Amino acid sequence: MPATIMIVDDSRTMRDMLCRTLEGAGYQVVEAVDGKDGLETLNRLPAPPSAIISDINMPNLDGYGFISGVRSLEVMAKTPILVLTTETDPAKKERAKKAGATGWIVKPFTPAILLKAIERVTA
Repeated sequence: MPATIMIVDDSRTMRDMLCRTLEGAGYQVVEAVDGKDGLETLNRLPAPPSAIISDINMPNLDGYGFISGVRSLEVMAKTPILVLTTETDPAKKERAKKAGATGWIVKPFTPAILLKAIERVTA
C-alpha cells in the first residue's frame, strides 16, 4: 500500500500541482482546504499519514495553528510536517519550527526537491 501524504493548502491550483507530483511518484494523497479542515480530515483517517505538507497563510486556521493542533494529537507526535509557503522570513520559519514543523520549502516548488524532501522525512 502506498504511503499517504496529506496536503493542507487553500489554493486549489497548488493542491492540484502537489497531487500530480505526489501521485505521479506513487503516493496516495489526502487533501484539506485549510487548517480547520485539515484537523477534521485527520480525525477521519483510519491511520495517520506518512507526512503532511501544509501552507502557512490560510483562512479559518492558519498553518501555525494547524501544526500545533497536529502536534497536540498523541498519535501524530512523530508525523513529519513540511511547510510549503511563499514566506521566506526567518522569524516565520522559526515560529513554524517551534509549532512542530519538520521542514520548510518555498513556493514555487520544484517537484524533484519536494519528492526528495518527502523521501527524506518518511524514510
